[in-house]
Amino acid sequence: MTITLIVFFALLLDTCLGEPRRYHPLVGFGNLAQAVEQWLYADSVICGLSAVLLLLLPAILFITLIINFLPWPSVFEALLLYLAIGWNSLIAHARTVHNSLVADNLPEARQHVSFLVSRDTMMLDHSGVAKATVESVLENGNDAIFAAIFWFIIAGAPGAVIYRLVNTLDAMWGYRTDRYRHFGWAAARLDDVMNFIPARLTALSYAITGRMASALFCWRTQGATWKSPNAGPVMAAGAGSLGVALGGPAWYHGRLEQRPILGEGHIPHASDIERALGLIQRALLLWLVVIGVGEWFATSIISA
Repeated sequence: MTITLIVFFALLLDTCLGEPRRYHPLVGFGNLAQAVEQWLYADSVICGLSAVLLLLLPAILFITLIINFLPWPSVFEALLLYLAIGWNSLIAHARTVHNSLVADNLPEARQHVSFLVSRDTMMLDHSGVAKATVESVLENGNDAIFAAIFWFIIAGAPGAVIYRLVNTLDAMWGYRTDRYRHFGWAAARLDDVMNFIPARLTALSYAITGRMASALFCWRTQGATWKSPNAGPVMAAGAGSLGVALGGPAWYHGRLEQRPILGEGHIPHASDIERALGLIQRALLLWLVVIGVGEWFATSIISA
């Protein structure tokens, strides 16, 4: 089975089945990471690095061995990529927030958006909820979809799985709080490294499939101002492509953070959530076309 077909079938599985409702491997990995944290935690970079290696190295070995010994490795790779992709789940969470806003149920919308973002959500108004959701959709388009596909192309199913495990550890430990400033350093830096190229490809995809000139301008002038070196370009390009203004002040863990403005245009409202999902859908179609053409071209050169 070709790379293009594996990616297509993984996306088809995600579209038809969504995330497993019980026994999702990433949930199990998160529980294991919590146990390792309780066992190894100390306010130390070395302890955090040891925890990351203890969790990742056995996973790499296990997945590689299984793929090498299974009679239909491509089927297993498609299944692993499906489990590494969170497209259907992102749509479901974002649309739940959108529907609550349309129904003018702000308390419910605040509750639902709290599952998507790490900021404090109980004081958000309608536009604040919509903005937080659009930001999450754009950023997670990279984290939950495009970066996983990128690492699958580069390193097969082990690459996609390890990327998602690293991304999970970053989501758990990659905070600049007193507890995780040192312990979470290794997870955060490894996530930065693994996301560097995918994030820029995602930003470029957002630009090509939307308002390209605005997206490229916002990426060039605003992307580096964000606290995350990878989320900045992705969100700036996405905001410019959609013609909305993201960022600005937000509360995190009881503290007000003055974040830079990303994008240009109006403050997001409920309908922009669907527009952000549509942007990801168009970018995903672009990726499938590029992967297919690239694979055909490579095969033609090899067989020539």
